[in-house]
Amino acid sequence: MTDIPASSPPRDIHFREFVLLCACLMAMNALSIDPMLPALPAIGRDLSIPQPNDRQLIISVYFMGLGIGSLLFGVLSDRFGRKAVLGSAMALFVLSSIACASAQSFAMMLIGRGCAGFFAGASRVITVGIIRDRFRGDAMARVMSLIFAVFMLIPVMAPSFGQAILWVAPWRWIFWVLVILSSMILLWMLVRLPETLAPENRMRITARGLFATIALILRTRSSIGYMLASGVVMSGLIGFILSVQQIFFDVFDAAPIFPIGFATIAGFMGIGSLINSRLVQRFGARRMSQSALIGFCLIAAVHLAVILMGWETLASFMTLQALTMLTVAFTASNFSAISMEPFHKGAGVASSFQAFLTTAVSAALGSLVGRAFDGTTLPFTLGLLVFGTLSFLIVIWAERGKLFTRPNLAKLRDADMDFH
Repeated sequence: MTDIPASSPPRDIHFREFVLLCACLMAMNALSIDPMLPALPAIGRDLSIPQPNDRQLIISVYFMGLGIGSLLFGVLSDRFGRKAVLGSAMALFVLSSIACASAQSFAMMLIGRGCAGFFAGASRVITVGIIRDRFRGDAMARVMSLIFAVFMLIPVMAPSFGQAILWVAPWRWIFWVLVILSSMILLWMLVRLPETLAPENRMRITARGLFATIALILRTRSSIGYMLASGVVMSGLIGFILSVQQIFFDVFDAAPIFPIGFATIAGFMGIGSLINSRLVQRFGARRMSQSALIGFCLIAAVHLAVILMGWETLASFMTLQALTMLTVAFTASNFSAISMEPFHKGAGVASSFQAFLTTAVSAALGSLVGRAFDGTTLPFTLGLLVFGTLSFLIVIWAERGKLFTRPNLAKLRDADMDFH
């Protein structure tokens, strides 16, 4: 892979370093969630959390904060630049993580987690804005897939990482290690990342301007449709994250292999992202994501049939969930790129609204699945099928019934570099 003359970050940061840094910035959320999963029972005991399902709030409150923060930071970055806003928010994220590490009650933990999620919203939306500053269309989808492939190394390793800490130290050290790692990413960003927002593309923060951009999103079927579809299908991923610890521990009595099992399932998302990065510019983001969404629904239907027939085992759960995660990888980055296509100016506002909407929808629906956990995999799998079907119907609406198209292909080829 070589530097990209017209569309890449400036020469003082290599394209590969740009991808790796963006992946690490986006991975802050995975670092804040997945290592906690094996520690939830210990946190519940130390903080006197009465009900096992209530431990899920440590995760879901973070997602709620993430959704609210996502609505703000992209807007600020359109006015003041990407780097300054991102650096400030990351510093406050570090302080919030310190508060979590020091929490002496469940209430204080939830406050710290909500604040951490709020400030982590900056790393998510501003990173997407940074990428949109440089790429668009299928080229952006490819870059997002490359970033997502690197990013997926974190959730693959994170539960094992969290479990390893628990073997040698109390659960609070998971937060302290998060503080150290996020501080290192912050320093790397400040030293190496150039400002990507051109001065002429900076926007004044006015109510009229914000409402105009949001109105454009709401009027553009492809944008609002794919944002909603992404939020709905990602609800399955949130439901998985909220339920997976209890599924391994309580349903299958497989606590010792939880880190390996989680890594195996999550690893298929990384594989899918890498495959997508290779193929998306050849076949197009719409064709890739719509085909994957159909696969998502079919796999969920098969899994539901397996459960209803009484054939569910740990092996069947892991196999079918790995295949499900493979399809999710083809929807996540492609849906994001499609919804951002119309926005060059105002990419931060659009990214903020996208992140807010997708996080709010996925956190709300995913939390319903998590709270419905009844000692079986049935509520979770039924949720996947419902979410996949609803997402597919939204995509049909967004495309006015015309699937597997590739609009503006000639324009995209002219505007974006051809990766080799």
